Amino acid sequence: MNILMLVIVGAVAGFLADKVVKNTFGTLADILIGIAGSFLGTWVFSLFGLDLGGLIGEIIVAFVGAVLLLLVINFFKRRK
Repeated sequence: MNILMLVIVGAVAGFLADKVVKNTFGTLADILIGIAGSFLGTWVFSLFGLDLGGLIGEIIVAFVGAVLLLLVINFFKRRK
């Protein structure tokens, strides 16, 4: 069940982050970016001692991480 929730949270966070940063990687990439963003967001939030509980909190953390990840990806894409 945890894997299913990870995919759902990743999909929502990746989709929202894609709309904010305006990338066009596709649905599968959005899910993967959202999942990776979940890990990145958890790490960043833990650095500041923040802990958002619940499903909405997980989506917010994953969204912030996914946006950060997309910004880093865009930075390196522009440098080429």
